[in-house]
Amino acid sequence: MADPFDLSGRTAVVTGGSRGIGAGIVELFVQHGATVAFCHRDDDANAAALCARLDPDGTGRVVSRSCDVADVAEVDALAAWAAETVGHVDIVVTSAGVGGGDLPFTEIDPGEWDRVVGVNLRGTYLVARAFYEPMRQRGAGRIITISSQLAYKGGVGLAHYCASKAGVVGLTRALALEAAPFGVLVNGIAPGPVDTALLNGHSDGWLRDKKASLPLGRVGQVEEIAPTALLLASEAGSNYVGQTLSPNGGDVLL
Repeated sequence: MADPFDLSGRTAVVTGGSRGIGAGIVELFVQHGATVAFCHRDDDANAAALCARLDPDGTGRVVSRSCDVADVAEVDALAAWAAETVGHVDIVVTSAGVGGGDLPFTEIDPGEWDRVVGVNLRGTYLVARAFYEPMRQRGAGRIITISSQLAYKGGVGLAHYCASKAGVVGLTRALALEAAPFGVLVNGIAPGPVDTALLNGHSDGWLRDKKASLPLGRVGQVEEIAPTALLLASEAGSNYVGQTLSPNGGDVLL
């Protein structure tokens, strides 16, 4: 019986792929046979190290470039580069994102709001926009967005972040309805707190209280989140449409 998680012969683009959840997804996709092009924002050293580790012979199975996903011209250039470098793209994961720190609502100025929403929501829209039409014309493709469990439960001091991630959930559902008749499956992942640089941007007290409150008594690890992307990207996920799966360690129960 064929392996339903096999990505051999498939090409993927992962934004925010040089570290954190994005890097975990890049690694898992490569391990399961995909050719992966990923982008990052001013993180050349980590990107080069990941490419060297996953493709030590320089075969081109893993390639990277810088891209600001909130900038339409840069995203369009990313799509053109991917087409030239790895050919048509079968899978897109919109993993690039930023946190917002811990700011009371009255201290979130419009510039900070625009920064967080610009990367997390506008960036997701721009990347999906750049890659969807070729998928629609081919009659096949997967788009996987990355949201957050905070899209559902909210969080004190995180209004801008929660709003951006809730918008990603709504975008995922709406695009899924349009795309599914053309063979393009759009789904999302809403992780709970995960041990990445994004989480570690919070204060020590916030992190201590968060870990203590979780049913598992710990935050998640990247390797516990990336397999959800593999599911949604592979034939094993062929019946998922407009879903946002949430590996969150029980955080949404609180």
